[in-house]
Amino acid sequence: MIKKLLLILAIVFGLSQITKAQVISCVPCNQLGMVMNVGSQQTAISIYHSGQYMTHPRSQNIFTWEFSDQQGNILHLDTLVDASTISFGHSWSLTDTINVSVHFVNDSAILPNGNSINCLFEDQIYWSTGSSTPWGSWTFIHNNPGVDVTGINQITILEPDFIIFPSPTSNNLNVKGPNEEYALKILNVQGQMFYEMNNISGHQNIDVSFLPSGLYFLNVSHNKGYQNIRFIKQ
Repeated sequence: MIKKLLLILAIVFGLSQITKAQVISCVPCNQLGMVMNVGSQQTAISIYHSGQYMTHPRSQNIFTWEFSDQQGNILHLDTLVDASTISFGHSWSLTDTINVSVHFVNDSAILPNGNSINCLFEDQIYWSTGSSTPWGSWTFIHNNPGVDVTGINQITILEPDFIIFPSPTSNNLNVKGPNEEYALKILNVQGQMFYEMNNISGHQNIDVSFLPSGLYFLNVSHNKGYQNIRFIKQ
């Protein structure tokens, strides 16, 4: 009886220690989103992202924004740190539908499942006018929640280091790798593979002109593990 009691106390104490050590500092991706600010006009955009105030420490919140047209042309790119709002002027046609995506990461913000936050948000906006007034506003079409892309973009090794450049890129992607055998794949955020190379080493120059515009991941497999690196195709 005493042994059982001691075992129960040990388990409870252990769980208590784990609970204290793991401080939840953010909410899941699907509870975050984008909101169009009132300040948005025909030639200006202002979008608020709830991740900034729902994720701590705020100073390490990184938002990579991308705006593109229906032909895949990049209209605006920006990376913001510790900022809830992206605002900029533009010359878009009011008849266009604009694709909006933002990749939000904070390696120090801990989710209930123990992972750090790593979210992708994708939506579209258009210029909406009311039937009884000439005034309009940029409006989100789908109001999609965020998607957790941790499984796609999780770095499991840091060495050997693989460096890719440039990003964004329109035609070629350079991969600086070790003089040891490795393999690589290019995947989109849904995990669909677009390109693959096996049994290679050293520097590689990859033609990515065929890729649709958007955010991609270079998955590198090595004898010590694997690494995923983000890049943007214009």
